[in-house]
Amino acid sequence: MKLNRRELLLGLSLISGTLAWKRPVRAFSQQPDPVRRGDNLIAVSPGTWVDRDTLSGERGWKSLYSSWGLELIIPSVALSQWAYFSGTDSDRAAAVRQAWNDPAAAGVVCISGGWGAARCLEAGFLPTSQPRWCVGFSDNCALLLAQLSAGSLGGIHGWKDERVRQLLMGEPVAPLQGRGRRSGVAEGPLVVSNLTVATHLIGTPWMPSLDGALLVLEDTGEAPYRVDRMLTHWSTAGLLQNLAGVGIGRFSWRPDPGDVFPGDLSLDEVLMDRFGDLGVPVISDLPVGHGRPNKALPMGRRARLDADSGQLTLL
Repeated sequence: MKLNRRELLLGLSLISGTLAWKRPVRAFSQQPDPVRRGDNLIAVSPGTWVDRDTLSGERGWKSLYSSWGLELIIPSVALSQWAYFSGTDSDRAAAVRQAWNDPAAAGVVCISGGWGAARCLEAGFLPTSQPRWCVGFSDNCALLLAQLSAGSLGGIHGWKDERVRQLLMGEPVAPLQGRGRRSGVAEGPLVVSNLTVATHLIGTPWMPSLDGALLVLEDTGEAPYRVDRMLTHWSTAGLLQNLAGVGIGRFSWRPDPGDVFPGDLSLDEVLMDRFGDLGVPVISDLPVGHGRPNKALPMGRRARLDADSGQLTLL
């Protein structure tokens, strides 16, 4: 079949993207050095602009990290605004790169969500393979997944939870309790993400392979049929076939009467329909994701998923 130039370039881009995310995920043994009291971390805003009211006060970012004995440095660039982003793509990418590579900082903390972290990757920010603490979730999963794909440990899927401090400081954390849905026990490296964000990285160099991984997903505001559509894409793209186990975090959705029809599947039914026949252990109702509690989990760390007890334990 004769291909025109556009078709040829499209085919090559799809092939290169597929090869990129087929790289195996492994459980990395080298973590960043534990953060110590008095250390500095740098705030970054990869996505939507930041509401300044969230920075100060009793529950503000600086107060939280100060209560942990840490100094959270918030550069002025993190408070910029361009359209619905916290600055232009190039400015945000440069700010993340500078914070990531700052030898005086123990790591970076993503203080904005919304949308835009993937555009920082598109604009040229590439995580290095060196271990680096990076705290974030939701839209910031784009950075966490790219970091894991680059071979770097230190990503923490979390927000303002005490477990973030424990993980940063190298302290042990309690197992997470969920509900066993498909029996069995599996071990592997953790890959934790917002479903929508990860879906839009499929086929890019920033989506790691999931072979042998314990996949933990969460999302918010997505109707059951949309979750079904995304997970069908994951399945047809070959990302679910070689998982070691599945953890289902919080999937919250407020039904709109126009989106509900007789016979519709619930969110839980969609999730179990897509994950229940993979032949691997499945745990649901993990306290991970939008809402409270949002228990932190480390990317790439080896863990045990025990669907018989409903527990997810770091090893």
